[in-house]
Amino acid sequence: MTSRERLLATVAGKPVDRPAVNFYEIGGFMVDPNDPDPYNVYNDPSWKPLLELAENETDITRFVGATAKPMLENCRHEYYTDETIDRNGARFIHTTLRVDGRTLTSVGRRDPELHTVWMIEHLLKDIDDLKAFLKLPDEVFAYEPDVSNMPAVEDALGDRGVVIVDTADPLCHAAGLFSMETYTTIAYTEPVLFRRLLDKFARWLYPYVETVAKAFPGRLWRVVGPEYATEPYLPQELFQEYVVNYTKPIVQSIQSHGGYARLHCHGRIRSALPHIVSMEVTGLDPLEPPPQGDVELAEVRREYGRDLVLFGNIEVSDIENLAPREFERVAARALEDGTRGEGRGFVLMPTSCPYGRTITSNTLENYRTLIRLAQQG
Repeated sequence: MTSRERLLATVAGKPVDRPAVNFYEIGGFMVDPNDPDPYNVYNDPSWKPLLELAENETDITRFVGATAKPMLENCRHEYYTDETIDRNGARFIHTTLRVDGRTLTSVGRRDPELHTVWMIEHLLKDIDDLKAFLKLPDEVFAYEPDVSNMPAVEDALGDRGVVIVDTADPLCHAAGLFSMETYTTIAYTEPVLFRRLLDKFARWLYPYVETVAKAFPGRLWRVVGPEYATEPYLPQELFQEYVVNYTKPIVQSIQSHGGYARLHCHGRIRSALPHIVSMEVTGLDPLEPPPQGDVELAEVRREYGRDLVLFGNIEVSDIENLAPREFERVAARALEDGTRGEGRGFVLMPTSCPYGRTITSNTLENYRTLIRLAQQG
């Protein structure tokens, strides 16, 4: 089977010649190792063998998204000001929002040695900020998607894999506005107010997803955000309230047009699993093993494998830190547990990817081990 055939059969719950193996963001995101930008960690020579390994040997799921055009030109600029500043060896992203007589600010920091943005100041800091944010007109968030760029990505990928459309759910958009402690406090103590925020994001997000799913049907999707409502952050009844009630319409929209919705949920998912299955999603990632997660892959496969295609179970910290012989035992167990008995399918996949500038020989060897074990079946 080609990688494309293998992945399509896997998400459809059909037999495959061997388990698929995927490096998640490596091969998933399009990067340019030749870009000399000092904030491009992938231009370090140590990344080249790993990027080539992903392109040539894995079953790629390549992220793709629509081009978004504001429904009303300059509507956002009436309220938001964005500025990026390089200083003291780092890049700072400043956002200012003026609404209802209040000035709200956020600051993100990007360091040249790390491919990530650290939020050092969040936009909403208390309930009054949230109430002001809710007074923003919905038109600020309304975008019209254009999928015309997406088939070209799929065509270029060819038989090496499938494209995967990426979207956040309302909870992801809402929770990211706050620090974690402020978010959990407000989501727990002010559910009526917090639902108003979720409703605000849902009003533009649902038609956006519906438009893309209809215009680009039958593809795999990743839906991000449910982990914000897992334990210990919120009790499981609020997972039903904030995830199932708001994310299931996205899943239904995707799958009504022949697509496959894969839910992305880090952390402790044991209590959330029945809720996740109730949404009738196609798949689930990244299935973090204990101690990062709280349920073993073998148990998920046994209890929910008939309902879900499972993606994951390899902790990226193990790829970076375990000696090759020890890592091989961990990876072999994941492969065995993910394919044991009856189930819809399994893709051997890390929970994330390295975000530093340097890839060590140990890390590269462990990625090679994933490919070798999967190809052995």
